[in-house]
Amino acid sequence: MEELIESICDYVRKPYTDYAIMLNGEWGSGKTYFWNNKLRSRLESIKVNGKNYKTIYMSLYGINSLEEISKKIFIETNPTISKTLKKFVDTRQGNLIPEYVKTGLDMANLFGSINLNQEKVDFSKSFAIDDKILCFDDLERANVDVIDILGYINNFVEHDGIKTILICNEKELATKFKNSNMEIKTLIATYILDKEGNLVVKDKKPDKFLGEKDNKEEVNKPLADLIEDKITDIFDRANAYERIKEKLIGETFEYVPEYPYILNGMVMKYSYNEALIDFYKRNSYIIIAAFKKSGTGNLRILKHALNDFEKIFTYTLRDYPNINYDILKTMLTFTIAMSFEIKAGNKVKEKLRLIKDNDDYNSIIFTSQILNDNNQFYLREFDNKYFLNDNSKYKFFKFIEFYVRTRVFDEKLFKEDMDNATASFKDEKEVKSKNYIKLLNGDYWKLSDFEFDSLWQQVLEEVRVGKVEFVEYVKLFVVFKYLINIGLVKVSVNDLKMSFQFGMQIAASQSMESIAVISPDYDMNVDYDTEDKDIQEIKDKYVEIKQKAIAEAAANKAVELFKLLPSNIDEFYKQMMNDYADLPVFSKYDMDDLYDKLELTQNYELYNLINLLKVRYKDKDELLMEDIRNLRKLVDIIKKNKAQKERTIKQALFDNLAKVIENLDKK
Repeated sequence: MEELIESICDYVRKPYTDYAIMLNGEWGSGKTYFWNNKLRSRLESIKVNGKNYKTIYMSLYGINSLEEISKKIFIETNPTISKTLKKFVDTRQGNLIPEYVKTGLDMANLFGSINLNQEKVDFSKSFAIDDKILCFDDLERANVDVIDILGYINNFVEHDGIKTILICNEKELATKFKNSNMEIKTLIATYILDKEGNLVVKDKKPDKFLGEKDNKEEVNKPLADLIEDKITDIFDRANAYERIKEKLIGETFEYVPEYPYILNGMVMKYSYNEALIDFYKRNSYIIIAAFKKSGTGNLRILKHALNDFEKIFTYTLRDYPNINYDILKTMLTFTIAMSFEIKAGNKVKEKLRLIKDNDDYNSIIFTSQILNDNNQFYLREFDNKYFLNDNSKYKFFKFIEFYVRTRVFDEKLFKEDMDNATASFKDEKEVKSKNYIKLLNGDYWKLSDFEFDSLWQQVLEEVRVGKVEFVEYVKLFVVFKYLINIGLVKVSVNDLKMSFQFGMQIAASQSMESIAVISPDYDMNVDYDTEDKDIQEIKDKYVEIKQKAIAEAAANKAVELFKLLPSNIDEFYKQMMNDYADLPVFSKYDMDDLYDKLELTQNYELYNLINLLKVRYKDKDELLMEDIRNLRKLVDIIKKNKAQKERTIKQALFDNLAKVIENLDKK
């Protein structure tokens, strides 16, 4: 880092320069922190003509015009009038201040000596540039065309020799050039190709046996490639950028941050919390390791992660003062990992959202590794990235995942996680009724041969009698099939399948309501990408049993739900949109009875119910398929009774209800 600082200082020390320099680095890598905390003071210690340089920093983030830059530079280069001018530039007259490049040292000629708020200011004596260093940050985040900005800066760099430093992320600049206004670019390119008659261009296909002139065979070029080529040809802004950069930028320096130094600066802000700052200092290697593993180089996300962990750390020490220190360290790693995966928009964030607890996390990772399952590739990649060779028993904290993702600190989830985590480190976790957890998370490798034989036989018995949680049956079958294949379990596959199918039936009958509310998203965790027919058979049986459980639960729930009509309509709406939102309650209820209840319902409540039906089935095709069969019966009942009754508002509402159901049926 010292070499970088000294190189930039060498540029400033030169008596005259007609070029700027660029400091290039990733977003959030600490470039601005480096400028404020290391580079700026060193530059301002350099003397020119007996006085120190003055640095003028300006972020271009959100700048909408070159005039804005002019005003800011002029104010900063004139500290004696800055307070007065800051008021002035907000007035109508202030808006007439021209661009910096058009005024330069002639700014005084425009204003002469004028009164601003009764203060006489002589501009001719107040403007000097020989001791100024301009720093423009966030070049790629300006709302003005970057080429225009560089051309603007080039004028006073080349003509006036002003020392200028540009801080940016060139990779994002390239993306910005390529992707800006793509819809318009595509339309224009397509229009021109069409006018040229080249929407299908023939490209010569070379023949290795023929000379270049003899190659006459042609092939069609894909339309997307044609349009992309034309866009590049017409809107080649990247080349324009390279040309002006070559003229303006004399040297480009790559910024590579010193993480320990920057981390120390981040940590010092927590000086008011002695316990936390001590924890951060002791575990700085964990923070840096997790940060590097993220592969983003984004220090802003790390800063946010440390802010999040402050609350996690405080709550933990408050409620669990004697917590195992290793748990805290794992929680720190997990918080940083979650911050990067979620805020960087990585695909694994959706996989992590679907995981319910640490046991679920470990079992999915383990079974996915057994099958080398592509559906869980990103989850395995996450585990390998942050927890490779980590033997922690507890790695996944649902309350942390939920907090980082939603910004809501759920104290119920917090207590569940922490109770389980602390118990697991004391070997107090209840495993008597959940021996199968040791098979699901791979802990059986730590057992003796005798202990393992006892364990798998005990677990198989739990499977047969339905003592395994229903949602774990598919994953557990994958493990048993694997153990049979490698010769550690001596059971025929057919007997194994019979035991699992029978056990699933029992488990489902004992926990029907909890099965009915299993999220369809959760089932994605066991949707293994495998050609194993035995596993597929168990998966199919799992789905079949679950659907039956949902249907039976829906029938029981429907009776309770429709009891609320018409007397307690508000509670009916509330439950329909919450507890019953995903249950096919209409599929299992007597439609004649429902019609009778709706006849007794007030008109405005029936009107609301019609709108509720529209909302209920939005983006829920499977739920609609379950309910629509029975809702058709309600339409038939409405039409049958229509002929027997006189026209009323109620009848008009029933007609509307029938139309809504028929439209849903068409969908």
